[in-house]
Amino acid sequence: MDRGTAQAPRSTGAGVWLRRYHDSASAPVRLVCFPFAGGSASYWFGLSGLLSPGVDVLAVQYPGRQDRHKEPCLESVAALADGVVDHLPSDGKPFALFGHSLGAIVAFEVARRLRDSGPAGSGTGAAGPGRPVHLFASGGLARPYRPAGRSGSLDDADILAHLRAMGGTDERFFGSPELQELILPALRADYRAVATYEAPGPERLDCPVTALIGDADERTSPEEAGTWRERTSAAFDLRVLPGGHFYLDGCQEQVAAIVTAALTGAPRA
Repeated sequence: MDRGTAQAPRSTGAGVWLRRYHDSASAPVRLVCFPFAGGSASYWFGLSGLLSPGVDVLAVQYPGRQDRHKEPCLESVAALADGVVDHLPSDGKPFALFGHSLGAIVAFEVARRLRDSGPAGSGTGAAGPGRPVHLFASGGLARPYRPAGRSGSLDDADILAHLRAMGGTDERFFGSPELQELILPALRADYRAVATYEAPGPERLDCPVTALIGDADERTSPEEAGTWRERTSAAFDLRVLPGGHFYLDGCQEQVAAIVTAALTGAPRA
């Protein structure tokens, strides 16, 4: 479900698909953050604050949530990736991608689409934003994950059971039909996107990849997260932090240090 703040923090702009929560537009490098299934842009508010003003954080807002709740949700990873690519800035600023869970897959697909678009980190004017300089794949597999081994036919009971098993969701959500009515449309679409996603063949990015997971994540083991190594011809790093699938909730400072070190050359966390 949406783990952002109860009331979405005010955005300083950046467009329909992207939110900037802190005044960091003049930073020399940018980080585009992709939420998990059922998530929204506001989840990245805390990390944005920790990285600002040195990194310009743009948080992706998928259709069908928060201020885009009247728009129909998109039910494929391809549609989500295409929407982001169409709205990335083309100002020439070097940028990286950070995705959690479903967001890791969408971020990877965005990177694939931009792989042949010009020099890494260099925009090409109206032609597009250029290629990313780094991919951070958090809490997600390099190969698709399908709950219970099923395809796109998950029902609400499957989704709710999977959410409960992953942990970190307030138990009041599972007893509130009103909350479920608000959140389930986005969850249904996102779970369908994951369940129907077909990973590409042996394709590699040319930017470094950092995989991050929680040491108690029952969904993704270090060995499974390590398969992201197969997705890059550049450097690979695996970082295991304390926590479960949503380790990010308690490790934002550590994650900010890892991102800063990778993007600005600061001492390694």
